[in-house]
Amino acid sequence: MKTLFVMAVGVWLMALGAVSQAEDAYPQQSIRLLVPAEPGGAADFIARLISPVLSANLGQAVVVENKSGASGTIAGNLVAKSKPNGYTLLMAQNTSIVIAPHIYKHLPYNTLKDLAPVTLVISVPNILVVNPNVPAKTVNEFIALAKAKPGTFSFGSAGIGSPSHIAGEMFDKDAGVQMLHVPYQGSAPAVTALLGNQIPVMFAPITAVLPLIKANQLRALGVTTAGRLPSLPNVPTIAESGVPGFDIGSWFGLFAPANTPPDVIARLNRAVAEALKDPRVSAAIAKMASAPVGNSSAAFAALVHTEDQQYADLLKKIGPQLR
Repeated sequence: MKTLFVMAVGVWLMALGAVSQAEDAYPQQSIRLLVPAEPGGAADFIARLISPVLSANLGQAVVVENKSGASGTIAGNLVAKSKPNGYTLLMAQNTSIVIAPHIYKHLPYNTLKDLAPVTLVISVPNILVVNPNVPAKTVNEFIALAKAKPGTFSFGSAGIGSPSHIAGEMFDKDAGVQMLHVPYQGSAPAVTALLGNQIPVMFAPITAVLPLIKANQLRALGVTTAGRLPSLPNVPTIAESGVPGFDIGSWFGLFAPANTPPDVIARLNRAVAEALKDPRVSAAIAKMASAPVGNSSAAFAALVHTEDQQYADLLKKIGPQLR
């Protein structure tokens, strides 16, 4: 009996040692971090903010690559089809994970089955901003302008199916206005067009427009989420400005291909959590009026599944104009 016990303990210790060695072995080469948008947008900002700290934490270079197009699904497909070894990752927005599947009928991958959630990195509120040439100073004034000239105002977005697009369609429906949607390949080119007065309005991620608002290059009318922002305390929410119940935001999370080994997922999860605690990273995120998260992979997976159903219901109500 004693011999069997000793053997069992020996097997158990060997198993622990094997897991530890497997985890210690990762990573052995540089890691690709795909961003599903053009340089300069919110996803790109976040990826490039944490990648140097991730590189230090993991002991290997984390190289950011921009792969824009099709609401982030091009990058999503590349990661979903990659080897599940932790060397190709995706910094995805909720656009390509829980929104796109309900807009595009024939996605080449299943976001819930072909990607493994690692951690929710950051939560980002959106904000209704206008070019200074637009005379409206409040949400109600903008609604009045839009109603007076139906179909003449255009709003830009980071792409079809992006939160900035859906927010505009929701605003049309809930505020009773009619605007023309102009999609761009990411928030950065859309903001550039807004600054150039090529489009008058956008429901933009705060990360992309906060400095421009503070420099009076853009005018903030309302926050798209339920609460006001500490960085812009005088800007009301759209919900409190005459469009009750209006609440939509963005998040960015790290994903790996499905079937990536659990120890690799755990290693990445810890590395991101550590990166978000870095004073330089947390200060930069706070400056952009966003919230770092770094939750468990299980908690992030639960959020993804919950929001997938919520957006499925929401997009049915908004209608076919999103397709």
